[in-house]
Amino acid sequence: MILTREEEAMLNGELGEGVRRAMEIIVALGKIYNAEELVKVESAHISGVSYKNLGDEGLEFLEEFASMGVKTMVEATLNPAGMDMELWEELGFSREFAEKQIRIVKAYEKMGVKTTCTCTPYLVGNKPKFGQHVAWGESSAIIYANSILGARTNRESGISALASAITGRTAKYGLHLDENRLADYVIKVKCNVKGISDFGALGYLIGKMVGNKVPYITGIETADLDELKSLGASMAASGAVGLFHMENVTPEAKIKRVVKDGAEEIEIEDLREAYETLNHDVREIDVVSIGCPHASIDEIGKVANMIKGRKIKSQLWITTSRKVYDEAKRRGLLDIINEAGGKVIRDTCMVVAPIEELGFKTLATNSAKMATLAPLHSKVKVRFGSLEDCIKAAISGVWNDN
Repeated sequence: MILTREEEAMLNGELGEGVRRAMEIIVALGKIYNAEELVKVESAHISGVSYKNLGDEGLEFLEEFASMGVKTMVEATLNPAGMDMELWEELGFSREFAEKQIRIVKAYEKMGVKTTCTCTPYLVGNKPKFGQHVAWGESSAIIYANSILGARTNRESGISALASAITGRTAKYGLHLDENRLADYVIKVKCNVKGISDFGALGYLIGKMVGNKVPYITGIETADLDELKSLGASMAASGAVGLFHMENVTPEAKIKRVVKDGAEEIEIEDLREAYETLNHDVREIDVVSIGCPHASIDEIGKVANMIKGRKIKSQLWITTSRKVYDEAKRRGLLDIINEAGGKVIRDTCMVVAPIEELGFKTLATNSAKMATLAPLHSKVKVRFGSLEDCIKAAISGVWNDN
């Protein structure tokens, strides 16, 4: 692998032990994937934040790394933590968990990482431009960056994204290369797809079909950014998709050929399989969760309009970033949701929070990503449907299949 003089200096320890270790990680990945060189990145987004996932070993690793005095070389943002960093006690999280979670976030902060604690960095300022190389962890953010923004990143781990933040480099392989961004499959959508849950269901089916390959999707007439966010997040959760193209929608598909010769064609005629697979046989709902990936201001506005002047029976959690939370507060949306008995929660989501300790056994959501992952990570039974279905469940306390 060809390294520049600056990169060799990092690898030789001339910029300190922490930088040397970070560059070792980047070079090792490059060798594994036969990269010929490294590429400078504009930003990093770092996953691996919740103490629920990291445990004591992860905490010790981060604190040791931070003690070496390393600092990020490029803009770096942070994925959700395991709790709301301010209201954790009010929400019922234990002090033992909170203290260790706070130490994790402080270790990242010491290294210069912006403690955004969100899976939607593109909504809080870390929004790469078309063609820029970045190093992002968090599957839903990766696919959004590649597909919707036209930036370039592989599916980085938390450690490799942190190493890229410190060195300003990543190995040039995979989705950083033009030839690997061509679609292996053409997905012809033959059914109506409307709303976040439908787009999530479609993404779930596509991810199952294509695994870690690149799909090109046709047959979608309109899609807003929240729907595309849901589509990509579920595709990345049910498969390992890092990039999709959509006819007349995504930026690369608008300007050049993005399909390989001989790409396999698949038709999707309905979404029933996704809804049937992701729904468990439960009626009583303990908590309704909206915001996986983190809710946009438009999504919070829709929830507020639906529950204005009403009272909920189940718990209602809307998870979002601090920046969007502040905007919702400014617009008066938080007051409406709080008066109905709901909660808008920052910094975390139900997948990475220790919600099993809070007594939740059943969960309703309009997120196919959450419906896929929550039973595995949080041991809850899930009902998956439209936002309207979820709000009805929050108000009545039960899921109505009709």
